[in-house]
Amino acid sequence: MVRNIVVLGGSSHPQLTETICNHLGIPPGNALLAKFSVGETRVEIKESVRGKDVYIIQSGGGKVNDHLMELLIAISACKTASARRVTVILPLFPYSRQSDMPYNKTGAPLSKASNCYNKPDFPYTFESKPQTPHPDQAPSAGLSNGVDGLQKSLSKVQIDDLNSSPNSPQNARYANYITGPPKRSDTMESSKSVSSNRQRNSSNASLTNGTSNNDNVNGISSSSNSTSFHPRPGYKQWVAQAGTLVADLLTCAGADHIITMDLHDAQYQGFFDIPVDNLFGRPLLKKYIQYQIPDYQQAVIVSPDAGGAKRATAIADGLGMPFALIHKERRPTKITERQNATMMLVGDVANRTAILVDDLADTSNTITRAAKLLKKEGATMVYALLTHGVLSGDAIDRINASALDKVVVTNSVPQDEHKKRCPKLEVLEIGTVFAEAIRRVHHGESLSVLFQYD
Repeated sequence: MVRNIVVLGGSSHPQLTETICNHLGIPPGNALLAKFSVGETRVEIKESVRGKDVYIIQSGGGKVNDHLMELLIAISACKTASARRVTVILPLFPYSRQSDMPYNKTGAPLSKASNCYNKPDFPYTFESKPQTPHPDQAPSAGLSNGVDGLQKSLSKVQIDDLNSSPNSPQNARYANYITGPPKRSDTMESSKSVSSNRQRNSSNASLTNGTSNNDNVNGISSSSNSTSFHPRPGYKQWVAQAGTLVADLLTCAGADHIITMDLHDAQYQGFFDIPVDNLFGRPLLKKYIQYQIPDYQQAVIVSPDAGGAKRATAIADGLGMPFALIHKERRPTKITERQNATMMLVGDVANRTAILVDDLADTSNTITRAAKLLKKEGATMVYALLTHGVLSGDAIDRINASALDKVVVTNSVPQDEHKKRCPKLEVLEIGTVFAEAIRRVHHGESLSVLFQYD
């Protein structure tokens, strides 16, 4: 039994909270989680957490936004109640797939459709123009729409008007050398003439800007109408990154530590200013392959896309199994009768068992198409091993009608309803892994063994 600890479970996964508490030998914390009639989230901590370590368990499946708001309010409530430390247990991290920056190396947003504006022969580009001048190079030509030339023309007109006036400072300086210093009367008269000349010059300047200079501006703009900047259709504006926002929300709410499993992007840990432990579901999948798949040494580990190649090769190398990769061709194609026309298998799976390994399945479109391709290439059986089986929408119906023989997921999100509807589904328990992580963090022990256990 672990003392001086409180484990609070959110409304997203009560079964996982019960499993963790049973493994730790403590009862779940007493908290009220409800909603007002208007839809606002209500959280009340009904036991003392002063000076204790609080662990809040909340997963990212189901109603993600409601569960996230409930988690933030629970964290704030525990910090307000003087909890010594608040650790958040997120088996499936919400918004973890929105951490990438969808832009290319030059910083311009990517465009989905191909049109005449993003072809190589299009004259306008999104590069910086005019470029930054260097000390040993001549200044650039400026913008093509004539704005830079307009500035230079206006500056030149002002300098010419200033030099042409008889009472300008430059002419007065030269006259002082020739005629000597002015007299008292000349000074008084000159001050009057200067004031009258200022009024005259201001009226002339306004007249010039309104008539003659306007002709110059019209000439510049008319000559550059063909090359002026026009935003291309479908230009994608800068979008907010929800992943960074969620990290900031958890930190500002008062979380001191985050424990999660198989982040979709490992770079997500860098968004936090607090410790983040990303546990791996890989050992559970390796154990299932060793003990549940017959003749697993003759099977082939397959990654359904290039993004999961590193995860799949780690399992293949650890078990001494061959590896294959499915490459997605995203080029436009006119073939519409075959769904997997844009997928290509790299490797040999003929007369072998194929094991698809991925971190997350939401709509299951990727793994079902991959299974169809593997069966076409001669695979005898196709397994799909997934850490997070979200299986939203019509994913269950798609799996039942697919070429997959078995789908293995963990219970990072509730799987009871999915298991009733899908006879191919098998669930692995991860509650013991998180319970051991909580015990080690509470006693100040290292978590390294959880990254390498078998």
